[in-house]
Amino acid sequence: MYKYVIRRILLFIPMLIAVSFIVFMLAYFAPGDPLTGENIDPTVDAEVFEQRREALGLNDPLHIQYLNWLGSVAKGELGDSINYNGRTVEGLIMSRIDNTIYLSVFSLFITIIVALPIGIYSARKPYSLLDYGTTTFAFLGLATPNFFAGLLLIYLFAFQLGWFPSQGSISNVGLSGFEYFIDKIRHLILPGITLGLASTAIYMRYMRSEMLDVMGSDFIRTAKAKGMGDRSVLYKHTLRNALIPIITLLGFEFGMLLSGAVITEAVFNYPGLGTLFLESIVNRDYPVIMGINLILSVTILIGNLLADIFYAVVDPRIRYD
Repeated sequence: MYKYVIRRILLFIPMLIAVSFIVFMLAYFAPGDPLTGENIDPTVDAEVFEQRREALGLNDPLHIQYLNWLGSVAKGELGDSINYNGRTVEGLIMSRIDNTIYLSVFSLFITIIVALPIGIYSARKPYSLLDYGTTTFAFLGLATPNFFAGLLLIYLFAFQLGWFPSQGSISNVGLSGFEYFIDKIRHLILPGITLGLASTAIYMRYMRSEMLDVMGSDFIRTAKAKGMGDRSVLYKHTLRNALIPIITLLGFEFGMLLSGAVITEAVFNYPGLGTLFLESIVNRDYPVIMGINLILSVTILIGNLLADIFYAVVDPRIRYD
């Protein structure tokens, strides 16, 4: 097990280099640069922009730009933002990433506490009224785009009922203690539900499908034939085996939630990585775009590793020799 984990960690190095190259190439071949576009003052001499472009190294050959950026990344530096003068990319990301992590964790929490119990119950009571209801909800959740679901929740629960705020991450910067915590949660509820809507629908169906599949296995029938109670069969055998594919999804889910938060944060004007990413795209701030993409890629790789490790925790039969 430990050797496997070490091997996987060592594999991160070439994988990260490959990911960094892809991220850099996508930014390099994108049209224009930060010194072109509608935001540039047309009254300024073009030579000034050319000097600025030269100073930023935008005129250097492809391999020189990539090696310079890769060297900075290796030292833990993601470069300087072009749009936010005087601020580093890592500084900008650190100022926003906590809000995005809060949103992603809250969304994942909602997904787990809602989807897994309902999926288990639907498997135990197939074709019941609740099962049909959850199936309908799953189809609606998968078919509804995040931005539409977000706008609908804002209209119903923010404008009509006034239960939750419609934008931002906090009402007042002067809040502290328990009052701050409650206000933070209130701002997370609507975007958290919006972000986790599709995931909840997916996990409900996966959990139901896997439970039904495992419940029909020979070893489950054998356990029942030996007189084991329904609760013991459910939690000791059925659930542990059904969770293996769910853990696979969970390994990728956190990274996908971080990337999927872009649209949700824009709808709720939530100050996280998503809004920073969109602002950087509009302003062609490619150092920030590359930094955010790199962090999201690393998060997905780490999630994949954690999923493999949790396999052995859930199912002791799995060995990495």
